Amino acid sequence: MPPLALFTIMLGIFLGTLMVTSANHWLTAWLGLELNMISVIPIIAKQKHLRSTEAATKYFLTQATASALMLFSSTLNAWQTGSWDITQLNNELSSTLMIFALAMKMGAAPAHFWLPEVLQGSTLTTTLLITTWQKIAPITLLYMVSNHAQSNITFFIGLLSILVGGWGGINQTQLRKMLAYSSIAHLGWTITAISITPNIALLNIIIYMTMTTPLLMMLTTTSSKTLRTVTTTWSHSPTTTITLTLLLLSMAGLPPLTGFTPKLMILENLVTYKLTTLALIMAMLSLLSLIFYLRMTYLLTSVTPPTTTQSTMLWRLKPHHNKPTAMLTPIALFNITMLPALLT
Repeated sequence: MPPLALFTIMLGIFLGTLMVTSANHWLTAWLGLELNMISVIPIIAKQKHLRSTEAATKYFLTQATASALMLFSSTLNAWQTGSWDITQLNNELSSTLMIFALAMKMGAAPAHFWLPEVLQGSTLTTTLLITTWQKIAPITLLYMVSNHAQSNITFFIGLLSILVGGWGGINQTQLRKMLAYSSIAHLGWTITAISITPNIALLNIIIYMTMTTPLLMMLTTTSSKTLRTVTTTWSHSPTTTITLTLLLLSMAGLPPLTGFTPKLMILENLVTYKLTTLALIMAMLSLLSLIFYLRMTYLLTSVTPPTTTQSTMLWRLKPHHNKPTAMLTPIALFNITMLPALLT
């Protein structure tokens, strides 16, 4: 991609997210989301492949549908209340439609169908962009309307997302699809907590992004796209393998790693609000996600391929990739061992 085109696209992504996070008017937020969407589509479709074109088309159609639903919701609220202010979403129907539109924007269930397919048709770098940066704008809007969000709607979307994210990831061998279902499950925890403890929900999604970033960057340096290629990482880069293992266990929510902290805080607040049954169901459903995290961890650490291979492994690290890997290791370790600081 030409440097000028890449600069224009990245500027559009940054400005679109900045417009949404600083907006007070629904039309300004909608305009920022549209600018963001238009900028991401060329990045998805830059590969000359039918799968990339299909992914870009699916991304455009779902994001355009969510934007139209969001615009309809805000217009309905302005018609009923006379206010275009984002924080004044007082109409119940508008609030329900807006929550569903934002869930579709992020890829939460039941509007999750586009996320695994789009990520599978994208590169690992584009996957990192969609699963982290592209969630900032919808999460910001969801945080701003959390006071008017109906708890039964957010609980339903959250539980369904945790179930779909865990159940869908078990049967996957493609890492990008597995990470897509992992994203859906983490969104479920965030949306469940958004109506009762918005700050903890925001903390949960921030920690997820800080864990996903080094994970996907390390997978990019090794060009690992399937579980089969992951098994040979140990023989070439033990440091990368150990770091990936700790990151995966942290994303699974095992103590004393960082990923356990927001889940513990969410469950604690649900019990405080007399929602013990909901907390128990969420804890049980999270075991589904734990299955494929542990399977990938086992393949990383316990499976060693034959050392006398007769074919060239094209995915293996090249010498100039050692420096990015060395830089990613302390970043990943910082994100893994952040638990004591969060609990104090």
